[in-house]
Amino acid sequence: MTRLHSRRKFVVLFAIVLAGALSMRAHVGSPDVYCEGDAGPYHLFVTVRLPQVIPGVAEIQIRAATNEVRRVEIVPMRLSGAGSNLPPTPDVTEQSKDDPQFFTGSLWLMEDGALKVRVSVDGTKGKGELSVPVAAFAQRTLKMEKPLRGLLLFLMAFLAIGIIFIAGAAVREGNLGPGETFTPVRARRARLVMAITAVIVAGILYLGRAWWGTEASNYERTVNFFKAPSAQTTLENGNRLVIRAKGQDAEWSKNVKMEEVIPDHNHLMHLFLISAPGVERMWHLHPERIAGGAFAEELPSMPAGHYEVFADIVDKDGFPWTLVGNVDLPQIQGKALAGDDSAWSGAAAATGTRDSNVAQLTDGGRMVWHRIGGPLKANTPMNFNFSVEDKDGKRATDLELYMGMAGHAEFVSTDLSVFAHVHPAGSVSMAALELARTAQADAPMKMLVGAPMAMPMAITPLSAEVSFPYGFPRPGEYRIFVQIKRAGKIETGVFDALVE
Repeated sequence: MTRLHSRRKFVVLFAIVLAGALSMRAHVGSPDVYCEGDAGPYHLFVTVRLPQVIPGVAEIQIRAATNEVRRVEIVPMRLSGAGSNLPPTPDVTEQSKDDPQFFTGSLWLMEDGALKVRVSVDGTKGKGELSVPVAAFAQRTLKMEKPLRGLLLFLMAFLAIGIIFIAGAAVREGNLGPGETFTPVRARRARLVMAITAVIVAGILYLGRAWWGTEASNYERTVNFFKAPSAQTTLENGNRLVIRAKGQDAEWSKNVKMEEVIPDHNHLMHLFLISAPGVERMWHLHPERIAGGAFAEELPSMPAGHYEVFADIVDKDGFPWTLVGNVDLPQIQGKALAGDDSAWSGAAAATGTRDSNVAQLTDGGRMVWHRIGGPLKANTPMNFNFSVEDKDGKRATDLELYMGMAGHAEFVSTDLSVFAHVHPAGSVSMAALELARTAQADAPMKMLVGAPMAMPMAITPLSAEVSFPYGFPRPGEYRIFVQIKRAGKIETGVFDALVE
């Protein structure tokens, strides 16, 4: 992921400025990073607000669970490989005077790709570190504003004409003595020099414009590189869905090899099929890789309809991607769900529906969303806390790890412009988090050989509560799918939310 980095560092300061988010990379329409974890003895909730352009400034927010933290330092690094253990000088965050548990800072991200922000904490219990994976990418380009363009053109013309006249004056009058006037010969020489200077200045301007255009084109290609690759789907033999990736340009397919993606909580791909437009059905499946870098899944029984496709993968460098597409399926007579595969169906998301706090589960129990008071706000980091009750209304005691963690959540806008697959550790992929923790140059190769990623084993009964750190990227209506495992069965609680 190191290509195209160094050539653009100065161009974007003038030519490329921010605009709105696109559907791109992992977590479609939701580029910011939310991560919750421990820096030694300190529990932190870290938010990384990515810049719209690279190079650009990322805003970092850190909330400590206690007031024992005295100092927090942050530094950007490569996620793995060369540079992952060679940090630059860290920046010191600013501690809020009103809230001593809240720290803020900013970091220049000078390259795109799989990075991490290392958070170093010092406090009353000593020191600790937490590495937060960051998928850094340029999100969009925008032409220079007309007033600024006009000002720069005027200054350029003023300087160019000035250089020409200065060169002529130097030849015509540069070495005249007191009281002398220039001769016709000097005037002719001055005009000749001015003509030559004009040609040179015009050549410099032409070459500068060509350089500018090349850099802008390179940057545009980088933006296209990080746009969501397409999920091309083909239905074979009545129920076998084949998924292939196609980038927005040839460079994506050249540099991101589907044959080299690494496991993310024990699966190479997490496939989500969501019915559109109602969002009343959702399948969470795990296709197997087949020849040619494609993936295939024997579909379960499904009703005919139009489905949006979101397929999560992680490339060998630890950068997460979501392949986006759609497919029209006939009635599928397929296999029964097995393993980690799951499904949910219910009422369609209605426009203007009120927030829902309770979801009934198929086993007779229910899931409760413990919401904070007041309306939900966009771009506000928060913990989404849920608890599971059995059919008698008591706290469930039979929760199990689901793919190595307490639960999974999918935050989906009802217009399907936002899709985020979130875990109790946050919006980061587990594969990237593992690489950030180990910071070993050969870690990606270890994961390529097919060995499943190590997952924590539950040595004590799981809590009936599960939480997910996240923030809605924009106002609108959302549907939240919360998936847990009870007594060997996967259950999905579904909640509707209106975000201001």
